Amino acid sequence: MHLRLQSFPPLGEVTTLSPGPVQLTVVLEVPKIHNENLWEVEIWGSIDRSTWAVHKLQSCDLNFEPVSLRNPSSSVTTLHFSTTLCISSEARFTLRFRRGYGDVWSWARDVTGYDDGYIVVSQPGALDDSPLPLPELSSEWVIRDRASQTPGTKLWAIEVGLGAAHNNTPALKCAVIGKPWGTFLRWFALVRHKSPWLGPRHGKTDVYLDQDAIMCSFQNERGQHVVLLAVTRDNLVESVLRDTPSGGIQLHARSDSTRHATTTVLVSLGHSFDSALATVMYEARDICSPYATTREAEQSSEQSSDDVVRPAWYENWADGLGYCTWNALGTGITADSLYQAINDLSSNGIKFSNLIIDDGWQSVTTGRVRGWKSFEAATDTFPSGLKATVSKLRTDFPEIAHIAVWHAIVGYWGGISSDGEIAKRYQTIEVQCGSPYYQKIHVVDKDDVSRFYGDFYKFLEDAGIDSVKTDVQHILDCLVDAKPRRDLITAYLDAWTLSSLRHFGSRAISCMSQFPQGIFHSHIRQNHPAFVVRNSDDYFPTKPSSHTWHVWANAHNSLMMRYLNVIPDWDMFQTKHEYSGFHAAARCVSGGPIYITDVPGEHDMELIKSVTGMTVRGKTVVLRPSVVGRSVSVYVGFEEGQLLKVGSYHGPSGTGSPILGVFNTAQRSLAEIIPLSSFTGAVPTLDYVVRSHSTGNVSPRIKCGEQNAIISISLDVRGYDILTATPLALFPGDRWRHIWVGNMGLLGKMTGCAAIVSSAMRKLGNGRLFVETSVKTFGVLGFWISTLPDMSIDDDFMITMQEQPVPRHVAKVSSSSDRVLEVDLETAWKEMGLRSGWSNEVQMKVYFST
Repeated sequence: MHLRLQSFPPLGEVTTLSPGPVQLTVVLEVPKIHNENLWEVEIWGSIDRSTWAVHKLQSCDLNFEPVSLRNPSSSVTTLHFSTTLCISSEARFTLRFRRGYGDVWSWARDVTGYDDGYIVVSQPGALDDSPLPLPELSSEWVIRDRASQTPGTKLWAIEVGLGAAHNNTPALKCAVIGKPWGTFLRWFALVRHKSPWLGPRHGKTDVYLDQDAIMCSFQNERGQHVVLLAVTRDNLVESVLRDTPSGGIQLHARSDSTRHATTTVLVSLGHSFDSALATVMYEARDICSPYATTREAEQSSEQSSDDVVRPAWYENWADGLGYCTWNALGTGITADSLYQAINDLSSNGIKFSNLIIDDGWQSVTTGRVRGWKSFEAATDTFPSGLKATVSKLRTDFPEIAHIAVWHAIVGYWGGISSDGEIAKRYQTIEVQCGSPYYQKIHVVDKDDVSRFYGDFYKFLEDAGIDSVKTDVQHILDCLVDAKPRRDLITAYLDAWTLSSLRHFGSRAISCMSQFPQGIFHSHIRQNHPAFVVRNSDDYFPTKPSSHTWHVWANAHNSLMMRYLNVIPDWDMFQTKHEYSGFHAAARCVSGGPIYITDVPGEHDMELIKSVTGMTVRGKTVVLRPSVVGRSVSVYVGFEEGQLLKVGSYHGPSGTGSPILGVFNTAQRSLAEIIPLSSFTGAVPTLDYVVRSHSTGNVSPRIKCGEQNAIISISLDVRGYDILTATPLALFPGDRWRHIWVGNMGLLGKMTGCAAIVSSAMRKLGNGRLFVETSVKTFGVLGFWISTLPDMSIDDDFMITMQEQPVPRHVAKVSSSSDRVLEVDLETAWKEMGLRSGWSNEVQMKVYFST
């Protein structure tokens, strides 16, 4: 029998609420054939540590039911129940339900697998006098108070010394930190999921880490959060966090320095995870900046290789739709297969701006350890050379604005061929690599690495390449011996950064670089334009179990990566795949670049259209929100079977559009109740309407904190949706007392609100309302107007584009909502014969009577 059950506050999570009465609401989905039964739902719980008892729920009043944006179902009935609880400090609860009086009760855990829900009433107050919340900290640590840059938080730095490395043997140190507060409710960590990649881990009560962690966070029963950040501050000392046999935390540090050294763990205490994490990340920026290359990077980012200033706006590169050859063509790529793949895309009407020629184009040796031989492309697969290949692509496909090539940071996976052309031109050194490579390779030595990168990138520029994807960066951290690590890690990271900026501006992708030195030496620096940085392990289209984890890991990695000077890249995806929409939606809310990697002939044009838009100049761009997307349920684990919720935001602070991507990463259908307050950037004083991308349905006007400001959502396996909250402006009217108006952006696009460049509304002296907006691309522009059902488009509206009236038929009332006015921008533009002129935006004005 089809049954879905969830509540808000939810089962299986810890929810922190403000003091006051708690409205608990339950959604129960049952087969329509059982609709005649008098379903009952009860809470079984303990309030303020009292004896567990039953609390009966009542059916929701229709005026206070959660908002549902789904289309009506012929087979399922959705029931809502609620009650008010009086909680002083905390409550723990589960749910039970039955089909009518006399039937057997079913327990939520048996049906859903969810653990008990836990409600914590926040205890606001200053933390200035709070002691360090680490009662088990070993005595060898030195504790230093630090000034927090985040209001309402407390910050400490705890430090411990290490010995000196001896010859090629590093110094190692373990020091116990223990359990924050001695006990906690939930923990979350970002670990080195693999050597190059971060990944999330979650748990309760005791910490268990299967891999080294960079950051750990903890939540207690008072609604407080502690965040620990292990800082790798000078690249000679690498610091990580590990678990202890008793379920606590310990530091593990390695020093390659020839002198005694000190390592630091930052500790913050706050009333929210976001504020506590921000505290340690801001401090880490300050700690690490003295050890970063600063002025040289600033100068290089401003100059080209010939010292002529070139304007290089990062947004222009990242906003273009990209195509990557990796999953489409693999390492067997040839000049012919590359041309055929792009020609196939073009003939199918897929125009993209950014091409990435991935692994496979280089001239490398054969065998187990494959080394790079020369700058020129492999002669057997690119017989005309790289320059001729690129020139033909640019000539035949002028819509391609930027072409990048892939390479490893040390050349190739096996470094440099010891007898190749590169080895003859530059000084090389043999080094031993540990896990996962376990091999000796040759690399360009530290004294020549800057010249090597300068020459290589000059060769690429001459060949028509204007961007790079630099991979395998973690191999620097795989070096076994202390001296090569001292000599090479910083030398390579700095040489690559400076050469990339000098030759390509910020058109560079850093890949496999989520290792400690990559994070704290390269990515945290704020003295150059942001690079795109791959945010997780690869997209694997042929591994079914990898798809949901890929999105889950990216959403959680972004929690920390958003504080670095990077644009998180959630990797490419294929548009013709059972998870294609799932991945597309995730990339749209990520805030990062979007690339496809379609096999020739396998494309979903409608999906591509929902991800992109066409500018007035004919360029295909993606609609990236202003704010990086990240998980909003920090302490919920992947195996717990809850919906993944990814929060993003677009527009000015306070008046922009909150975005929530919702993904079913479980292997069963799920239902959930989501409060408007969980949308990133939702302002308590504003009214909103929420639109579902999947159905096009729009909520009534709702406001954070109000009883009906909760949204009921239900998703099948592989299901996803994007919910966008449009802020509303209130105006007095002549015919109506109040008129609420909101600019929804482009309807039919996954993140259509991100098309909005500017939006302004005001009431004119003649009593008419005036809405002026500019958008990035063509599409159907939507406006929510509370009085639209009582208005006439013919009599009450005047709409102009580029100051000229649009044809009447391009404006209509939406079929999904009688309060949404739709304007077809592309049809209007074409029929009016407009030209872009100096602007690359569509400028719209709407006047209507009140």
